[in-house]
Amino acid sequence: MKRGRLPLTALRSFEAAGRHLSFSRAAEELFVSQAAISRQVRELEETIGRPLFTRLHRKVELTEIGRRLLAQLTRSFDEIDQRLSEVLASPAQSVLKVSVEPFFASGWLLPRLVRFREQRPDIDVVVDVNGRLVEFRNHDAELAIRFGAKTTSWPRVQAEHLFAGTYTALVSPALLSAGPPLSGPADLLRYTLLHDEGRDGWVQWLNAAGVPAGAAERGPMFPDGALGIQAGILGQGVVLGDSVVNSEAIRLGQLVQPFDIEVEYGAYFLIAPDFGKLSEPAGAFAAWLHSEIATQLDERLRPKQPRPRASSRSGRSRPPQRRR
Repeated sequence: MKRGRLPLTALRSFEAAGRHLSFSRAAEELFVSQAAISRQVRELEETIGRPLFTRLHRKVELTEIGRRLLAQLTRSFDEIDQRLSEVLASPAQSVLKVSVEPFFASGWLLPRLVRFREQRPDIDVVVDVNGRLVEFRNHDAELAIRFGAKTTSWPRVQAEHLFAGTYTALVSPALLSAGPPLSGPADLLRYTLLHDEGRDGWVQWLNAAGVPAGAAERGPMFPDGALGIQAGILGQGVVLGDSVVNSEAIRLGQLVQPFDIEVEYGAYFLIAPDFGKLSEPAGAFAAWLHSEIATQLDERLRPKQPRPRASSRSGRSRPPQRRR
């Protein structure tokens, strides 16, 4: 018999009557009349062409065919009930879409997203890599993470400060070991300098380090900070990057920070239409994000081991227009 023609109602009535050996008790269990149970069982017997019960005075007994069918139905219905109970007991899966700028997504969020997954396995985070400001009215992202060189607020949305941005020189250990030794920031000019769309970043960093800025006019340029960082990891030159955003690459030894000079530039913000109206998944992600960043910043304040190479520290400078 094809599945689409299975007499499911009749099978359920027969299974209850056979399990209780009583049409009246089956009717009580299924909240129907005894006559309905009797009619369903009779129709099932007509369908298969064999009796399922031997009807005696004031009781019924299963036939051999009835016992075999009952054993299969009871086992199948029990398994269905168990699976449905498991589904109902498990929490519903939530989907949260977060819009993130490319360099922050690859450098900071992606290496840590597994930690949020461990805390909230019931929330699937969809990362929308997008550098444009989100129009939440026409966009299904509920949260956004954005960098502002000078901007601290955006129209029609709310912004929460995450952390101040800085940039510093970063270089791969392989390139550093194969290249000229570094005794001071000026020695970086003996390496290839990697730039984003403008060269202001290196000019300001070298000025902060006390190095003539005119020497920073050469070197490859990349339209996106994430590409520049990747080129730095591949040993194509020295790149400017945020030590917080790129902390995972530094921790893994993909990049090293040869000097302690960090130049301030803007800040990172969490953005939403209204933080007071966030969904529970969005609120949980926002709380995790703030906690994760606070923990990282606290770790940065702990005393560091002295660097084997000479280092230099200088003051802060005005923020540039570009960032990583």
